Amino acid sequence: MVTKNEILATLTKVMDPELGRSLTDLNMVHDIDIQDGRVSFTLALTAPGCPMREQMASTARSLLLTLPGVQQVEVKFRAMTDEERKNALGSVQPALPKLNKLNHIKQVIAVMSGKGGVGKSSVTGLLANGLAKRGYKVGVLDADITGPSIPRIFGLPPGGLRGNDNGILPAVTKTGIKVISANLLLKEEDKPIVWRGPMISSTIRQFWTDVIWGRLDTLLIDTPPGTSDAAISIMQNLPLNGAVLVTTPQELAGMVVRKAVYMLNEMHIPIIGVVENMSFFRCPDTGCTHEIFGPSHVEEIAQAANAPVFGRLPINPDVTALMDSGRMDEVNLPEMDAILDVMLAQPVSAPQK
Repeated sequence: MVTKNEILATLTKVMDPELGRSLTDLNMVHDIDIQDGRVSFTLALTAPGCPMREQMASTARSLLLTLPGVQQVEVKFRAMTDEERKNALGSVQPALPKLNKLNHIKQVIAVMSGKGGVGKSSVTGLLANGLAKRGYKVGVLDADITGPSIPRIFGLPPGGLRGNDNGILPAVTKTGIKVISANLLLKEEDKPIVWRGPMISSTIRQFWTDVIWGRLDTLLIDTPPGTSDAAISIMQNLPLNGAVLVTTPQELAGMVVRKAVYMLNEMHIPIIGVVENMSFFRCPDTGCTHEIFGPSHVEEIAQAANAPVFGRLPINPDVTALMDSGRMDEVNLPEMDAILDVMLAQPVSAPQK
């Protein structure tokens, strides 16, 4: 019967792709159990939801099944404790993808939520538009690979990217905002992108390394919903200075957004502020405001995030119509100006990498 030492010796051949060290060297293998040809063990991940976990598990299974008597291999996952991570990594950290030599980006801000449908893309576009109008050089990396919205709201046609020997040239909006998005790679914007997690993670990585952003004051990352592979890839592969959280008044949205708060804290990414979208509707006839989706919970979210409230954005059919027709550059919201004032007053931290 195979022994634990033989299993550990075999797993020395399985490498963590980001750290370039073996699972055993990083002390990632725990709770080995051997019963009647069945081997099980727990893989302690250096980061929660590590996008490379299935790749490592698959390689481990393939190698262990070559051992005499091993008929089945089960791999379970858990995140390392802070102490385990400290002992495993020491001073070794995952190497960030190298930025194109032509680029100089002062700060990278992720627009996140955890919840879908709260308007992350709208808020990203509004932030980019507002910053550009104030004279800042801005880029938008649309990391929502399977549900990209940024090209449409800025009126950028599909299939509009070009490149040269130095890298990929981003599309540019009427106000000079540089944009990269999966939809700009397609000939038809409504064609689906049916990719698995590793391919999505690789594309996000390439949008950082291969795009010629040039000099930017701010690169905004429009993130997909959820707290799994794509979000983890963004936090591991991009030098984030911080994140802006987007929520809506519903308590259900708040519950899911708090999941993103915990994830960002776990990954040591500072939350610089919270925006509540669809917060109210202002009647054009009377000027009275109506909380269509119920009372605001933004202060509770901000308290959980230990971050300031940047502001509350209204439901505005005129803004929606402008975005749908690709005329984001024509949007003017007094509430957005107030949000930018608060955001720009925040000190910029060093990238957390």
